[in-house]
Amino acid sequence: MTVVEERTAAPAPPPRRANPVWALLRNSWRQLTSMRTALVLLFLLAVAAIPGSVLPQRPVNIERVADYFRAHPDLAPTLDRLGMFDVYASAWFAAVYVLLFTSLVGCVVPRLADHVRALRNVPPEAPKRLDRLPQHAVLPPAAEATAAASAVARVLRKRRWRVATRQEEDGAWTASAEKGYVKETGNLLFHFALLAVLIGVGFGAWYGWHGNRLLVEGPDRGFCNSLTQYDESTLGARVDAADLPQFCLQLTDFRAEFQDTGQPKSFRATVLVDSRETRTFSVNDPLRLPGATVNLLGHGYAPVLRFTDRFGVQQTKVVPFLPRDGMFTSEGVATFPDVNIDPKTDKRDENLQVGFEGVYLPTVGTDGRPSSVYPAERNPVLFLTAYRGNLGVDAGLPGSVYALDRAQISSGKLKQVGGPGEVGNNARPHELKPGETWTLDDGSKLEFLGTRPFATLAVRHDPTKTLVLAGAVLGLLGLMASLYGHRRRIFFRVRALDADAGESGGTVIEAGGLPRTDYPGFADEFAGVVTAVQGDE
Repeated sequence: MTVVEERTAAPAPPPRRANPVWALLRNSWRQLTSMRTALVLLFLLAVAAIPGSVLPQRPVNIERVADYFRAHPDLAPTLDRLGMFDVYASAWFAAVYVLLFTSLVGCVVPRLADHVRALRNVPPEAPKRLDRLPQHAVLPPAAEATAAASAVARVLRKRRWRVATRQEEDGAWTASAEKGYVKETGNLLFHFALLAVLIGVGFGAWYGWHGNRLLVEGPDRGFCNSLTQYDESTLGARVDAADLPQFCLQLTDFRAEFQDTGQPKSFRATVLVDSRETRTFSVNDPLRLPGATVNLLGHGYAPVLRFTDRFGVQQTKVVPFLPRDGMFTSEGVATFPDVNIDPKTDKRDENLQVGFEGVYLPTVGTDGRPSSVYPAERNPVLFLTAYRGNLGVDAGLPGSVYALDRAQISSGKLKQVGGPGEVGNNARPHELKPGETWTLDDGSKLEFLGTRPFATLAVRHDPTKTLVLAGAVLGLLGLMASLYGHRRRIFFRVRALDADAGESGGTVIEAGGLPRTDYPGFADEFAGVVTAVQGDE
């Protein structure tokens, strides 16, 4: 008796479950590198930059930030904790920036590989049923299949189509042609250009620097490229003060021309570079130096004032007055803290310091209003109000050089004075023309000697500006190509007619067209290709 031993198959092992952490990371990466996420991050970056344009920024103007704190004492500390006064260096702005960069790299690089692979591949084989394509045509019979297929390929190549000819098993010849890869090429070019701009802006913020300087004309008012000599300056994170290039500038001449309406016509500044080379530049033609570019931002007038105190000691100052309108109505302050020093004791009384604030009008009108009617100096007048007391300059606190300390005035430490017979706040602003002198109540005098022009300069170094410019231009070209390019394919089949099947002799040419994207003009292009093939047979 034979015993049959039955064996049962071992149960199949359960499917391995994917690591949930790995699955989460993979899905997160796919979401991050999708085009939709890149667009959302680009929009967030634009929104994140809005506070940097609306709120004052410390790297640009720290005084305006201090003014904002004084005007909004409750809101400003909260905004400061959120980094709203230094937006472009904040952690949240950097996070959006880095995420956008990562998203673009992860999105564009695989698409580039797919695009290169598609360009290297030949057009696909023609479909069996060309009559099912959106565009279809049957041409009149031709003489011979091989010659007709060669003529079709020749016409397509002449029209810049990528063409591949094949012979099918039944002896028919096909020509597959495609066109419009410029759309994807432009799309990729746009995104790589955007990456170049992001890289340029990032490295420019690291290795670039800029500063603003108000430079008055004259040999005694030179400027050297040192951090302490800038009115406002910002250094990149990778730049030290010792890295600034060494050069000195002296404004030797400034010419401003205006139209009859007061509109500016041209501004030209002439400077002496390093005391040996004279250079001229204008608003749209900056001064280019090794490692720096000097741009002309604006100009104004600096009254020259000579003050003689009651002891006969003279001090002369050239004081820039800042324009407040297009006609160059200008405001400014002249302070003389080191005056009224008793020659017997050689001690300075800080309560006898003198300051003047007022308005300079290059061309005063006939209506008596304190505003200029023309930006050039045709009838210059200087209106000044005098103050005597403690200017507050010895307190060591930061303040504006273009305005007196209002706290000193309101507290009574700085009192308004006038000429003989004028009492305190009843003293009106005194009018001075070039060459005139104003005598104060204590016998001290102020002379208005004239004015000197000044120029506002922006000195900057951006090592990646060429990269950013190239990225912007290439991005625009890529965007145009992606908008105007259209992927489409055309197929031709040249088949010999079968006499045994009742068909007449010769060959028949069948054509079909397929637009890969929405392309309203494809029907006309397809008809033009078919007509050209008919004419070349």
